Amino acid sequence: MDAQLVVVVAGVILVVAIIGSLFFLRGYSGRFTFDTRNGTQPRASEGEGNTPGVAMKGRFKMLTMGVGAVFAAVVAKLWSMQMVSSDHYEELSQQNQMRTVTTPAPRGRILDRNGVELVTNRPSLVVGAYRDFASDPIKVRHLANVLGMPYTAVRRSILDYSQSAQSLHTVASDVRMSTVAHIKEHVTDFDGVQIEERTERVYPYGTLASHVLGYTGTITGEQLNAQDDSKDAAGAVRYQSGDIVGQAGVEIYYERLLQGIRGEQTVHVDAAGNVTGKAGAIPPRAGSDIKLTLDLAIQQACEEGLARAMAMGKQAGYTSDAGACVCIDCTNGDILGMASAPTFDPSVFIGGVSNDDWSKLNGETSGNPLLNRCISGQYMSASTIKPLAALAALEYGVYTSGQTTTCNGWWTGLGEGAGRWCWDHGGHGTLNLQQGISHSCDPVFYDIGKGFYYDEDHPEGLQEVYKRWGLGEPTGIDLPSEAAGRVPTAEWKKEFFSSWPDADRAWGPGDMLNIAIGQGDILVTPLQMATVYAGLAENGKEFTPHVFLSAVARDGDGDAVAHQPEELRSVDVRDQSDLDLVHGGMKGVIYDTASTASHFNSLGVTVAGKSGTGEKADDDLYAWFIAYAPADDPKYVVATLVERGGFGSTSALVGTRYVLGAIYGSHDSVSAAGGTHDR
Repeated sequence: MDAQLVVVVAGVILVVAIIGSLFFLRGYSGRFTFDTRNGTQPRASEGEGNTPGVAMKGRFKMLTMGVGAVFAAVVAKLWSMQMVSSDHYEELSQQNQMRTVTTPAPRGRILDRNGVELVTNRPSLVVGAYRDFASDPIKVRHLANVLGMPYTAVRRSILDYSQSAQSLHTVASDVRMSTVAHIKEHVTDFDGVQIEERTERVYPYGTLASHVLGYTGTITGEQLNAQDDSKDAAGAVRYQSGDIVGQAGVEIYYERLLQGIRGEQTVHVDAAGNVTGKAGAIPPRAGSDIKLTLDLAIQQACEEGLARAMAMGKQAGYTSDAGACVCIDCTNGDILGMASAPTFDPSVFIGGVSNDDWSKLNGETSGNPLLNRCISGQYMSASTIKPLAALAALEYGVYTSGQTTTCNGWWTGLGEGAGRWCWDHGGHGTLNLQQGISHSCDPVFYDIGKGFYYDEDHPEGLQEVYKRWGLGEPTGIDLPSEAAGRVPTAEWKKEFFSSWPDADRAWGPGDMLNIAIGQGDILVTPLQMATVYAGLAENGKEFTPHVFLSAVARDGDGDAVAHQPEELRSVDVRDQSDLDLVHGGMKGVIYDTASTASHFNSLGVTVAGKSGTGEKADDDLYAWFIAYAPADDPKYVVATLVERGGFGSTSALVGTRYVLGAIYGSHDSVSAAGGTHDR
């Protein structure tokens, strides 16, 4: 009210002064008088008339009125600001002295299906400073010495212009208690430096399931720009520079569930924008915990089984330097275990990955550990595709259930000049289709490929069946970067090899023979093949594979959101007898060869499956083994792939058998792998 009183008094004085000046100017009379002094002629004194004096007097009056109007407007505005709108302007003044900055929220935990923590948080002491602290280089150097960091790095962090000037800029994370104690004991030396407790990601099982879980990191410029370009739903999290977000795996796919709600801190600032104090605060809210379909025990078995399969490949003389193993519940699509090798430690990304670690992860000799080979690795399917080739042959009548092929190790169905070896150079003798699956006899499937090539009505019936079961397209799993694979056709070959001569681009019988046995240009992912075998086990019904099980309610009482199984496709098969033939053939793979049967006889349940060995020019063999159990009432599908691992029944079999053994509590008693060595 003191300021308002001053304005009122000043206004009254101005008004009185203006009115007084006007009266003074108008107080002098304008009548004519005669001056007869000194005997001169009478003359009129200055009065009204068209004289220069009269004109000047009029202009002065107009100027006085203008000045008065200006002063009146100023008084009116001051009156409006101080008397009428004083509360409004006082509020604006207060706002100029206050800023609201956000505080980070803890991310939600990631749990296995039984509630075991796979990713959690731990408290971390963070040293931060406001931007004006950088104006004193002596203090900055002192802080750098205490933290054991380079001066330039500390100063760069404090002057980080990607964050607001009023935000506390993080200088160092995971600071030791001794360092924190020193800073607090010498608070006058570190005016503007604060210690805050935040959270960091913790991985209790180290590298376990790292490709599924993913990792976090500081939000990138591209991600911020994508956010600005998108129209997010109401209530969606809006990110700021410096936020920690998911960058791979579940961490990025379910970012909006895991990301918490930032808190708000009100701070006082001076005219230069420097923080002078703090006011009220709204605490942050942690993100939602989510449960995955992973079972810790099965996940550990997949990791260990893959490691054993790779070791067996090396023992057999192969490189065996990478691979994948996935276990899926064929009744609902739950991913129970997913392992990829080589793996990586997600904790190296906490606080920002160093240049050395990034170089190790992406170097030429690293083996590409960030690649999830289960969903992103693309390989020739080898003999694991033969059950689908058999179904296609039965459907289109290219090869019947009673038809036979005589295998002497060398197939000449297209002439001696186009002859091809069976993997068993000694030959299998005469086999029907089911036996052809059990023994993985290549000539049986060469006959199928030849039949489709010369079928005028359905020349690409084989590819149509492959696609019908889901090959050549993603499965739709809730993880990023899934590959689609490839089912080659005549049109694809013509376009893909556009630089070749026309004769070489044409689809030939050799192309069809190759894809009938899973070689050549066909590409699949381990997850695709696991999904196909889950569909075979369920007589044509495939469920969308997924790793999300539920989101835990924020109050910890039950699940807020639970996943419902989604049917991916239901494949029409000509007749149930066709599936029965295929099932019988895959059971024969397990039990018709003594060396393979020796691994599974002790399991306690019957198993059906298929091995495979992929060939790649100038490279070692790629080993496959896929199986489902129990064969009479399927529940689990396990697919193992070992890059450069040799024969499927030498190395990959060991991985699949180990996982099934962990599920049924019966480990493989056979120490050395054997088997059919089929392709």
